[in-house]
Amino acid sequence: MKFLTEYLWFNTTKHREYINITGEVDKVLRKSGIQEGMILVSAMHITAGVYVNDAENGLIQDIDKWLEELAPFKPDYKHHFTGETNGDSHLKNLLIGHEVIVPVTNGRLDLGTWQQIYYAEFDGQRKKRLLIKVMGE
Repeated sequence: MKFLTEYLWFNTTKHREYINITGEVDKVLRKSGIQEGMILVSAMHITAGVYVNDAENGLIQDIDKWLEELAPFKPDYKHHFTGETNGDSHLKNLLIGHEVIVPVTNGRLDLGTWQQIYYAEFDGQRKKRLLIKVMGE
């Protein structure tokens, strides 16, 4: 079994941002040379996430609105008493999740017709890291 680990770095211009990283994940897969296996894609920060969904702008706006409704930015989170102001970002991470596993079949990402891999930033404008770990043969 072969393994390859790569990191992507982000420093978004917005506080919340959704970035399609399917192409970058595919580049790491091709570099690994595996034909069968899986790829773990994991945000290494507790105020960011990773998800798989459709690459449609209206849906991305709907996801952002849904997250803001469920975990709105507001000043009264208990977490803010620590000096931070990103309590909502931690909750948004819990809703989206911080990692996905994508199957690899015949040397390709085995995604559905419309599926794409996204990095979701909920507390941006600072440097953050994402792990891509390829495992297979």
